[in-house]
Amino acid sequence: MSVAKKQYKRITVKSLVDMKANNEKISMLTAYDYTMAKIVDGAGTDVILVGDSASNVMAGHETTLPITLDQMIYHAASVVRAVERALVVVDLPFGSYQSDPKEALRSAIRIMKESGGHAVKLEGGKEIKESIKRILNAGIPVMGHLGLTPQSIYKFGTYTVRAKEDEEAEKLKEDALMLERAGCFAIVVEKIPAKLAEEVAQSVSIPVIGIGAGAGVDGQVLVLHDMVGMTHEFNPRFLRRYMNLYEDMTNAISNYVSDVKAVDFPNDEEQY
Repeated sequence: MSVAKKQYKRITVKSLVDMKANNEKISMLTAYDYTMAKIVDGAGTDVILVGDSASNVMAGHETTLPITLDQMIYHAASVVRAVERALVVVDLPFGSYQSDPKEALRSAIRIMKESGGHAVKLEGGKEIKESIKRILNAGIPVMGHLGLTPQSIYKFGTYTVRAKEDEEAEKLKEDALMLERAGCFAIVVEKIPAKLAEEVAQSVSIPVIGIGAGAGVDGQVLVLHDMVGMTHEFNPRFLRRYMNLYEDMTNAISNYVSDVKAVDFPNDEEQY
């Protein structure tokens, strides 16, 4: 027997906890600009992540490391202006929180004040515990991020699946419990074994949102540009492309160029 889902006029951190308690899966996508955020929000997505993946998909960098706090605030403010329903979570970029809890708090405050975002996301476990505590004590909601943490790519040296070995898996489970106890409202787990991700989701009362972490978690997140097929070089196992915008846009632009060259555009009805 199906159960009617609650209609949320506005998604809050409490909404997400309620969704987990009601066994309702959470949908999450990235967005980095006003136009795309308006579409993502209007389609009913629960959480919009203004990810530091903007460094890759918007700026063309090889990693997420180069993006700055000012740039993240710019992207986040653009997204917030478009959103009416979704919860907007903003990544704290590399270098803005790892070394100094006071700097972490200053960075989070700037994001909240200058972008209007609703929460921040930090990568890491017990090594950033003090930064998380500082931010939470200021009343700023925090989403955690465990598993593959792209800001640590040079430490890992690879984007392969994390926590396959018992020691790392045990640390991840301990970090998840620590993040819950510290007061985080949700955790992203990236590219870890599905069985481990399910264990983590069952061990905490806060939502666990996966990317490349199987179906046993409380929700899923993908990078929008990958999901709609605007990018075509990135083909991990966990990615499902719901469109092929790369091909569609290439064909449309090619047709436009041809029509301009042939003086077929604009026609008589397309001019004043």
